[in-house]
Amino acid sequence: MQRITITDDDELVAALDRVIAACGYQNRSEAIRDLARAGITQLQEQTDNPQAGVAALVYVYDHQERELAKRLTGSFHDHHDLSVASMHVHLDHESCMEVAVLRGAMREVRHFAQHVVSERGVRHGRLVTVPVEFENQKHAHGAEPSRRHLHVHVREAR
Repeated sequence: MQRITITDDDELVAALDRVIAACGYQNRSEAIRDLARAGITQLQEQTDNPQAGVAALVYVYDHQERELAKRLTGSFHDHHDLSVASMHVHLDHESCMEVAVLRGAMREVRHFAQHVVSERGVRHGRLVTVPVEFENQKHAHGAEPSRRHLHVHVREAR
């Protein structure tokens, strides 16, 4: 293990101390290690750009925003090759949350997710990605005859 020294402004240190208190860390070093690991993982996911992956796009929007539901539905139909499934939840009188499961080339998945989140009336959005390998294999499932179909293999965390 190596010792490093960092200098931060008072505002950032206060925010870090709030995280330490809220999460129950024993000291700043533990919190900074976890935050650094999370940041590194996030950057790797954004820059490594694996060929394929699966993702969950979660977003909250104002269902009364003019034509928004129609625009969102149109976007998902235009990208039907990426969309696997979705769930719609009514949060209150104005807000809805949708969770969309996406699958495909990560560049396309991220681009589509950014398009959805940037729509006027979408209040919050986040994409969670999982790198996978897709493989077209031929084999049987139980009594079913052998046929070729797509399989997903989740990659090991690095």
